[in-house]
Amino acid sequence: MKAWVIREERHGDPEQAMRLETVAVPRPKDGEVVVAVMAAGINYNGVWVCRGEPVSLSRLKTGHDFHITGSDASGIVVDVGRGVARWKPGDEVVLHCNMSCGQCAACNGRDPLACDHQKIWGYEVNYGSFAPYAVVQAQQLLPKPTRLTWEASASYGLCLFTAYRMLFTRGQLQPGEIVLVWGASGGLGVFAIQLALMAGATPVCVVSSPEKAEVCRSLGATLIVDRRHHDLTSHEGRRRFGAAIRDLTGGRDPDLVFEHVGQQTFATSVFVCSKFGRVVICGATTGYDLNFDVRYLWMRQKTIIGSHFANSWDAARANQLVADGRVRPVVSRVFPFEEIPLAQATQASSAHAGKLVALVGAERPGLGARSS
Repeated sequence: MKAWVIREERHGDPEQAMRLETVAVPRPKDGEVVVAVMAAGINYNGVWVCRGEPVSLSRLKTGHDFHITGSDASGIVVDVGRGVARWKPGDEVVLHCNMSCGQCAACNGRDPLACDHQKIWGYEVNYGSFAPYAVVQAQQLLPKPTRLTWEASASYGLCLFTAYRMLFTRGQLQPGEIVLVWGASGGLGVFAIQLALMAGATPVCVVSSPEKAEVCRSLGATLIVDRRHHDLTSHEGRRRFGAAIRDLTGGRDPDLVFEHVGQQTFATSVFVCSKFGRVVICGATTGYDLNFDVRYLWMRQKTIIGSHFANSWDAARANQLVADGRVRPVVSRVFPFEEIPLAQATQASSAHAGKLVALVGAERPGLGARSS
């Protein structure tokens, strides 16, 4: 099959790192499933693989000297390995990207995300969705919402399931709370807004343009801060940013901060969070070395919580919200298969709103929906 392949000697920006190469179609081992990919979602972890950051391809130890990234997909089951009982060829599915051993105590009683062998498919594991066929563990499959197109179904998994776990499983969001959402018009943010509103909380959306503010309003958000008007590099700038939030909320600080930006925003997140509030972080797209004034953490008894993707239970519950129409995907652009490197480069620029998707097996946008 022709797939978009990354090799270590090409590490760099996506349009440099990714090349269309011919590779073998994967075959399922015990407990695995091969899926014909109809569409693939674009995520920032693909940028990291292309650049070899924070670790090179060889250090990811995927077992291959090449890498096919892509951690979101919709498609059709075409082959199953021994022991797979819940899925059969012809099933229409979406995928979640958490892989684990399934046999250890963590997987069977604690949380698969605590498994020593836990990895993210398409990032730490090869044969992701930027190819006609992908291979995954059977537990990664979820039923595709029948009312959605292939591209809409491929768009939401990684970001929605991550946001769900951040807010509810890890962040313990409660009705009536204030949630500060960084990058509110982006892939994670559009789902954080919808989930917060669904839970009876109030999102305060941080954006960088009027167009991105309008995306947030279209999802039901009313409280919006334009970060371009604030200097987040100084203590005084953070105070003014906090004051702007309180002006919107009637004097309240955020009970929970939805953090994924990292270096550029983390000090502000800790500062503006309320007393006894929580900062939940799942990533650091602007840098991993986080400096902040720790006095505001201990003296005001705030909590920093790490959150990493989702387990199958989180993913299934969030997927049902999409199937029920309570959460909707937000697709801003659909690329053809031939332009996947451009799609990944667009993701790296953060110039877009919502989610980017590429067609793989689907012949054109708009296919795959079978009911309203």
